[in-house]
Order: sequence, then C-alpha cells, then structure tokens
Amino acid sequence: MEKNRTVVARVERAAIAAPLSDEAEVIQKAGIELIDIDAASAEEIIAKAGEAAVIFTVRTAFTRRVFENLPKLQAIIRCGIGYDNVDVDAATDNHVLVVNIPDFCFEEVSNHAILLLMACAKKLVGMNHLLKTAGWGASRRIMQPMGSIWGQTLGIVGCGNIGRMTARKAQCFGLKVIGHDPYVDQNLTRESGIVLKSLSEVMEESDYVSLHPCLNQETFHLIGEKELALMKPSAYLINTARGSVVDEPALIRTLQDNRIAGAGIDVFEKDPIDPDNPLLKMDHVIVTPHTASYCDAAFKRLRISVGQEAVRVAQGKWPRNVVNEDVKPKVNLVKEG
Repeated sequence: MEKNRTVVARVERAAIAAPLSDEAEVIQKAGIELIDIDAASAEEIIAKAGEAAVIFTVRTAFTRRVFENLPKLQAIIRCGIGYDNVDVDAATDNHVLVVNIPDFCFEEVSNHAILLLMACAKKLVGMNHLLKTAGWGASRRIMQPMGSIWGQTLGIVGCGNIGRMTARKAQCFGLKVIGHDPYVDQNLTRESGIVLKSLSEVMEESDYVSLHPCLNQETFHLIGEKELALMKPSAYLINTARGSVVDEPALIRTLQDNRIAGAGIDVFEKDPIDPDNPLLKMDHVIVTPHTASYCDAAFKRLRISVGQEAVRVAQGKWPRNVVNEDVKPKVNLVKEG
C-alpha cells in the first residue's frame, strides 16, 4: 500500500446507485483515487471500505458500529440536505466529519411545496382525471367546496432556508404566513414575512401547513394525532421534508375520516412507498415519489459539490458544510478563509 495513498469511496447498493459522473470527474481530476463500493449492511461496509479516507453516500446507513471499525475514515458526505441515515454522535465520537450539501435545491423544494399547495387548493389532479375520463360535467362537480388562496394562511413548520423561501414565494399569491421553529434566528423569519407562533397555533390557524424541518430525534413524528386534530376541516397538509416528521398511520386515519381536506405528500415513512399504502388510493391526496429536490441542474450541482467536498478533505482542507462542527478530526484540516 502506498504511504500517501488517499482513497475516496462511494458506498451504495449497486441496485439503486446512479452511475458516477460529475463527482467522479471532480475527484479524479484532482488526482485522487475513487472506488465504488456495493454495500448496504454494516458488515459489508466494514469489510470493503477500510481504506477510505472519505466516503459519500445517498441512502446507506452509517451506524456507530461502522464508524468504530473504519479507523482511516475522516469524513462521511451525505449527498443531499438531510443526514438522518448517519449517526452523527457516533461519527463525532470517532473523529469523523459529517458533511452535507445543504444548498443545492432550495429553489426546487420550495417550488414543489408551492406546487403541491396550489394543486391541492385547485383540485388539479382530480379535475384533470375526471375531465379526461368522465367528461366536463363530472369534472366540474368536484369544484365545491374550494377555498381561496389569496388571503388564506400558510403555516410553515421548520423555518430554515427552504421554509423561508417557501414563505416568500407564498406571499406572491397573497397568502399570509405564520411559522413555528424554536431555533431559527427571528430576524431571518421577520425578513421573510413569517410571524412565529407555537406549533399548536400554527396547526389551528393555518389553511395550509407546509413541513420543512430536518429529521432528528426531536422532530420524529412531530406531527401526530394531537397536532392533526388541531387542523381545520378545510385545511391541507404539505410535506416535502421527511416522511417520519409525520406519524403516517395517524395521517392516514385523519384523511380516511375526512378530518382535513387533503394532503400533498412527496415523502413517506417508507421510501419507496409500499404499493398497498392507503395514501395511494385517496382522491384527496396528491403524491409524488420523493422528487421535490429534483431538476437536472440541481442534481448536477449536487454531484459537483459532493466531489468538491471530497477533494477538500482528501487534500487536507476543512469542508464547506460540516454538520458536527465541534468534532475533533483525526487529522489537522486547514480552514480556508
């Protein structure tokens, strides 16, 4: 083994892994070795990724056992915003940086949230289907009841970058915006036109509730039976964050009982969603297959950013986006100004 060899690895099950492209070009152009590892279980990762100084992944789970058995690993890069498949505390304890790419799809996810809101409000999917299959009269019969959009209230749960961008776009349609986030800088929410309130107030007062928190122990099932029961019968729930932010069985019961008007959902507790999930059979629910972040340009930016972050660490530099900023890495990394 060469003394100064630095290895970057992509770790993903081959059956679901997209071809390496822009990230590979960036890494290899820097003269750094890149290997592609087909692995999913802890045992497979430990057996195959022992030489990697940097690993990047989309879906693979990185647990405490994995981090404790990869002594050369300096950084794990989650290819996206969320990092709920990475045990951050375990990474920190083992001096591994956790890196994400938080800024590649703000526009796309906020656009998708607005898209789902508008489609729910205007009953777009149902009218489209009925006009094509049952005719003009049938499609118009589902118009009522239909609320307005202008002058109604959007509740943002999770007022980070995407939540605030969604709020600004919603105001172009005349929506009033309230929000809940116990950690956000209130100056930022004021600048985005969001009036901060308690979670219960947001659920009670909103005509549309759009979810944008990251998923962690605190936000797991943040929206459950109690919170859903506070919503207006005419209100819609929009989720482009993570499926497990919502107690999905509770949401299904709420929708089956018509206790809210409907939902627009891009993310589910199980991804991909089971084909027999009741949400797929409800006319007042609009679903998309976890694609809110996607457009060709955004994913090209993502792949390039992943490659750039991997190169930074491999060359002894501090990455741009570190989740566990208090980590003491295994090697000294230079922080660029």
